[in-house]
This record gives sequence, structure tokens and C-alpha cells, in this order.
Amino acid sequence: MKLIFTLLLTAFTVFANDAVRAFIDDTQPGFRDLKAEDFTKVNSADDTWNWKDGVLHCTGKPVSVMRTVKEFKNFEMVVEWSHQKPAGNSGVFVWATPASIEKLTAAGKPGLPHGIEVQVLDHGYTDKVKAAGGKTDWFGTNGDVFPVGVKMTPFPPLSPDGSRSFPRKHLAKGHGEWNHYYIRAINGEVRLWVNGEEVSGGTGCNPAQGFLCLESEGSPILFRKLRIRELP
Repeated sequence: MKLIFTLLLTAFTVFANDAVRAFIDDTQPGFRDLKAEDFTKVNSADDTWNWKDGVLHCTGKPVSVMRTVKEFKNFEMVVEWSHQKPAGNSGVFVWATPASIEKLTAAGKPGLPHGIEVQVLDHGYTDKVKAAGGKTDWFGTNGDVFPVGVKMTPFPPLSPDGSRSFPRKHLAKGHGEWNHYYIRAINGEVRLWVNGEEVSGGTGCNPAQGFLCLESEGSPILFRKLRIRELP
């Protein structure tokens, strides 16, 4: 009986781990690469973004974004990223508003758009804030999802002020390593998987259509395997 119980427990554990660590198969029909021609400049410098052998290099300067040429509504997106220095900060903006993009483009100055931010933050950022005497309970480094200038009801657990969806598990790897994000945005709901497991998101997003943006925010970062599938 003990042997049978042990075998059943092992099988359940393996099954559970397989289910948890399920990665989206971005070779399925409908997925396509996001390439250089799919993006355009907003308020970055001419040398902020550079494609090399399928990898998008970002200097991190100035604080700015690069947007998709077209707007998206319902979609699935896969992106892998790697911070190149400790405390690196970046993000993926979902449904960035055309009005905020137009304002940034016209001004040509550092700044970020309005939309839903899927944060890309290195663990060293916490140490950086602590060293400066700041509070560290209002953000996480494993995939926060939060609204910037728009509406969203975040999934729990929440940040102290209730504005951010904190990740339920801490799965992100540190600088110099590659992380895998799967973002699903459908009918005003955004969900994030980090390295194979769903961790955070929100619903009631308004607006629920707009540009996708990659963020430059002070530190070098690499992006690769940018893939998207539009949905009805």
C-alpha cells in the first residue's frame, strides 16, 4: 500500500509540474514573428534600438518606447528578454493609447505612454531602491501588471495601494539570463505567464485596443523570439 501511494504521489507531482510549466507553442498556426518592419520610432534616439541576428538590442537611453506600426485588440504574444546589468528596468506596454503615443512622438522627449504595462524588472532593482533609502513594498520583480493612465482591475495579490497585480509566484531569472513571457490579451483582460506559469494580470481594461510598445528605461536589455497571434 505504501509503495502504491508513493507511486501515485510521484505521478501526481510529475503531472502537476508538467501542467504548471506548460509553455505556449508559438509554432501553432496563426503565430508570426514581429520584425523590424513591424515597429516604428516614437520618442527614442536613433541608436536606442538595434536588430542584430534576430535579437533586438536596447541601450536603455533615453526613457522611451518603440511601438508597433499597427494597433492590436485581441492577441497572444511571446517574448524572451534578458537584462544586461543589475537593476535593469523595462516593460511591454499592451494597448498603448494612440493619443499618448501621438503626444510622445510630437514632443520627442523622454517619457512613457498610457496603457497596461507588463513589467520587465531585474531583481537587483530592489537592492538599488533599498540602498537609496526607498520603500520596496510597492513593486515586484517577477512580472507586475498594472495600468498607466488607463483603467484596469488587477488580479490579486495586490500592491499595497491596490493598483498592481503582483505575481503569485516568483519565477523570473536574474540579469544575464533569458526569461520567457507569454501575454494573452482578450476582451479587456490581460494575463501574464512567466517562464511557463501564469502569475498575474487584470481585467476591465479600458481601452482594450491600441499599440504594443517595448520600453527603454535606463539600462541595456535584449529581446528575442517576439511572436504574436491575433485573435477574433
